[in-house]
Amino acid sequence: MAITMTGEVQLPAPRETVWDRLNDPETLRVCIPGCEMLDRLSDFEFQAVAVTKIGPVKARWKGKVLLMDLDPPASYRIVGEGEGGVAGFAKGGAAVALLENEGGTVLSYTVEAQIGGKLAQLGQRLIAGASKKMADEFFNRFAAAVTPGEPVEPINTATPS
Repeated sequence: MAITMTGEVQLPAPRETVWDRLNDPETLRVCIPGCEMLDRLSDFEFQAVAVTKIGPVKARWKGKVLLMDLDPPASYRIVGEGEGGVAGFAKGGAAVALLENEGGTVLSYTVEAQIGGKLAQLGQRLIAGASKKMADEFFNRFAAAVTPGEPVEPINTATPS
């Protein structure tokens, strides 16, 4: 099953700060819903473990992500894949662009992913809704992470459907 998602979010921080935080494993770990572990393997590669729950399917995902086409601090592409055991697999990528705007930064993204296994059997509407909810949660937490004085605590629980 193919999934495409696009979005744009206004962040209250300079573009360089947003870029630095997008490349900081600890910031990402506390912002990604259900993320248990995120380690930098090299300047361009990360390894992650995250738990998700979409409808009746709960899975612990293990995967790798590569950063490509880097143009600091303006844009990059993210390509990755993960395995969720009997829940299935996910692979895909995202294009991320950062534009300075009125004292802050506009982050725009386009995600294209393929999923298979039990997760794909849940149906497009349920998957799309859960994906949007997880993206919204990530960006709300990321906005707090780039705002001076805003604490962000990790959430290591599965995202409810």
